[in-house]
Amino acid sequence: MFFLKRSIPWVLIACTSLLLAGPARAESDALVRESLLLVEQGKAQQAFDRLAAVEAERAGDPDFDTVLGIAANETGQFTRAVFALERVLTVQPANSRARAELGRALFSLGDNQAARQVLQETKRDGIPPEAARKIDEFLQAIDRNEEAARSSVRGYVEAGIGMDSNINSGPSNANVAVPSLGGLVLTLGRTSVKLKDSFYSVGAGISGRYVIDPRLSLIANASGGYRFNNDYNDFDTNQVDVSAGASYKVDKDEFTAAVQVGTFAADNRTVRDQRGLVAEWTHRPDAASQWTSYLQASTLRYPGQNLRDANRYVIGTSYATAFRGGLVAFGGAYAGIEAERAGGVGHLGHRLAGLRAGLQQSVNADVDLFANMGYEERRYGGADPLFLRTRRDRQTSLNLGLTWVPVVNWRITPQLSLLRTNSNIAISDFSKRVLSVTVRRDF
Repeated sequence: MFFLKRSIPWVLIACTSLLLAGPARAESDALVRESLLLVEQGKAQQAFDRLAAVEAERAGDPDFDTVLGIAANETGQFTRAVFALERVLTVQPANSRARAELGRALFSLGDNQAARQVLQETKRDGIPPEAARKIDEFLQAIDRNEEAARSSVRGYVEAGIGMDSNINSGPSNANVAVPSLGGLVLTLGRTSVKLKDSFYSVGAGISGRYVIDPRLSLIANASGGYRFNNDYNDFDTNQVDVSAGASYKVDKDEFTAAVQVGTFAADNRTVRDQRGLVAEWTHRPDAASQWTSYLQASTLRYPGQNLRDANRYVIGTSYATAFRGGLVAFGGAYAGIEAERAGGVGHLGHRLAGLRAGLQQSVNADVDLFANMGYEERRYGGADPLFLRTRRDRQTSLNLGLTWVPVVNWRITPQLSLLRTNSNIAISDFSKRVLSVTVRRDF
């Protein structure tokens, strides 16, 4: 999923509330017991408010401070959590739950070194195997977070196989009435209607970050993908994208600007070239959520079809958050315009608006389930010269699948993708189903 590429390990942070299977040592009174129950029921804010109201009187009671620290972590009050949990460890240095939660709070405040030390001490306490495994995952997340702050180069290669019910995005009906010809019904050629085929694909990518100082970095990415159909090679495709720019961090905000270049080809002939700029602002209000807003401006060129050349502008925003139990959810919205460069061809330009949403659920350390969907509406700027009406498309998509990590740096992703475009222009109305399995190796 797109929103997990950042350095914050969403799922692991969401799982740290389960670091130790047993309840905290909080059995001294009803307030502490009831507050712990509220946290376990997902009502951490209510628990925190109750405990914070009497913190001045109860501070120093290790049972009270343990649950206060847990509730503070669950509500993003990480500084308050540190104070409470350090009080616990002063009195009960062997309280593993308090130490694990302190490690979580320190990491969320950006103190990776202290978080690592505390979590490693917790692991040496002889805690249950499941808790130790989760701490190992969290320590690996800290490693990745620290690595993201250093200059680095990463890459991947992947290969896949699949079946596509409509490789050319063609309509199902070969007979089309053309109003500009007096309603004459024409029969489309065989390769202009829906074609089913199996395929295989290969891809690779590389990304780099050069850290100038803790705030400023230079970034670059390059990726390419090729898809080969078994029967209809005229519809083989390939795409190459390259970007380079800079990233600047200020507290909870990160600003990125980059130049993007891309090309898309079919049957080894370039279909579209794209050049543009993208500006992005990411705001992380806490350790388990982020807002990302962006603006893209690009030029589209269609070799041999200059009338289709256009300028494209898109603005959008999205929000992602992690919940207890390993569930991550995201949603977003965007809008834009694709303005034709030539005169008198308004039917080739359009305005667009869309929505995206998705869920990802960790089943265990090796398997994640995911589902995401999208909706986009496109309104064109003039009547189509053949069909004598202004085109309007409504496109919906749904992707379902899972990601399995059998060994470190290897990822296997079986996926079902559904796409439906409802259009008032017959030749643009189509649907497709793609079932695929992709194997990826990260470096």
